Amino acid sequence: MCYLCPFMTLKINWDYFGIGTSLLCAIHCALLPVILTSLPLFGINIIHNSFFEWGMITIAFLVGCYALVHGYIKHHRSKLPFMIFASGFIFLILKQFSGQAEYFFLFLAVGLIISAHYINFRYCRASKTCTSPHHKH
Repeated sequence: MCYLCPFMTLKINWDYFGIGTSLLCAIHCALLPVILTSLPLFGINIIHNSFFEWGMITIAFLVGCYALVHGYIKHHRSKLPFMIFASGFIFLILKQFSGQAEYFFLFLAVGLIISAHYINFRYCRASKTCTSPHHKH
């Protein structure tokens, strides 16, 4: 009996995963400072921890690139999701280096990144040339 067989048949919708990581990033950046202001009293600092924030940005970038490249190659051949995703990441990087406009750039970035995933997902579903066995058309 193969113990890896259930995991080998697991299908992941990378656009949903990308939207989820973008939302988690937004929640981390926007709500944690309000809800978890007492963490520094215990020596825990994840609110403005550069390592954690750059790690979240890296994960969102890798998941987003994988989802968009997969959609582009196997489904729709549209560059629009890439352009929207790249715009979102420009604002996400700007957020890291702007003090006063941090939340403005954050909400622009998350909105654009989620939109790119949503458009990619819609294009994948609408594709008539899709050969992927895990999409229902």
